[in-house]
Amino acid sequence: MKITCVRPWLIKSDASYWGEYLFVEVTTDEGVSGWGEITTTTRLANRALCTILRQIGAAVTGEDPARIEYLWHKIFRSFTYMGSRGAAVECVSAIDIALWDIRGKVLGKPIYELLGGPVRDEIALYTHPNQAKFTSNEAVVREIRDIVESGHTALKFDPFPQQGRTADGQPREQRDGYLDGSMTRKDEREAAELTALIRETAGSDVDILIDAHGRFDVPTAIRLCRSLEEAGQIDWFEEPCPPESLNALKQVREKVSAAISWGERGHTKWDFVPVLENRLADYIMPDVTWTGGITELKKISALCEAYYIPVSPHDAAGPINVVAGAQVMMTVPNFYKLETSEWNLGKYDHLIDSPLDVSNGSLKLTPKPGLGVEMNRDYLQSHEIELD
Repeated sequence: MKITCVRPWLIKSDASYWGEYLFVEVTTDEGVSGWGEITTTTRLANRALCTILRQIGAAVTGEDPARIEYLWHKIFRSFTYMGSRGAAVECVSAIDIALWDIRGKVLGKPIYELLGGPVRDEIALYTHPNQAKFTSNEAVVREIRDIVESGHTALKFDPFPQQGRTADGQPREQRDGYLDGSMTRKDEREAAELTALIRETAGSDVDILIDAHGRFDVPTAIRLCRSLEEAGQIDWFEEPCPPESLNALKQVREKVSAAISWGERGHTKWDFVPVLENRLADYIMPDVTWTGGITELKKISALCEAYYIPVSPHDAAGPINVVAGAQVMMTVPNFYKLETSEWNLGKYDHLIDSPLDVSNGSLKLTPKPGLGVEMNRDYLQSHEIELD
């Protein structure tokens, strides 16, 4: 069997927070194809990745798709002198996921059976409230109660008023270039009040996870975390500072009591080693579509296991993101929970061949081979974004 094509599918979709998904299909000369995903947070990045993927496709055409480890390194090392993190690793991620999908289909096994077999029957989830509905305290209560009643035992949100989009539709971080890492006292107070309300509504048995989206300077991150700790028990404070400086993370870590979660912006096992060695995080949250695919997520999880650090994969994109992370976590002893963007994942139904079962706050993978889902090609073709 040989690879014949690597095809990016940039899809317009209202189901995506950013308005589009980026899927990748790897096809072979025996008619078996596999799917990956690397949806990013900006239109610019998605389009750049499409261009890179076409070039990578030419480089791996004719290769044996079963040689997953070899192809991972062949692609990754092709970018050594221009920077092997970021875009390069995201392309590796998508192709790696697709290759595992192909391998599972060829062998007639779900991917988790090829990674050592399951250590659990289902995948516990944490999820997000729809903060666009937070128009009043009563609306907040309704949204949180819906999540708790759905069976989820953990939820995550960003309580800080600067999060979200500006009047012209841009993410605030993108517009400001992450230059402003501060927060007003008024916004801090509102964040604490919201956190207290959500804790009161969710009750003491639900984990409350705070996402700072990696955008605060050191003193602001320390102040905000302490404020939320006082407002109500929080179970982690995620990415308090931009990811470029681990020294900044260390300073915050030393001054707060809340558990620190880190990793969605980490690329490959090498990014996670200093975080683990320097005891900078209590939870590690790699994104399978950004950190190096199924191959690398399994390795990062093993590193964390040696430190007794729980792994909780990040997910903010489409259905391949969810199921690829879940396939790995079926085999990982030190697993906490898998992220989903909403508690009801019906928004994916039009993209895949069968709905994902997330009843009672957990994902039930099917025994189907590979990833266990097939993309709806008719929908993809009718919603594909044409690129120059």
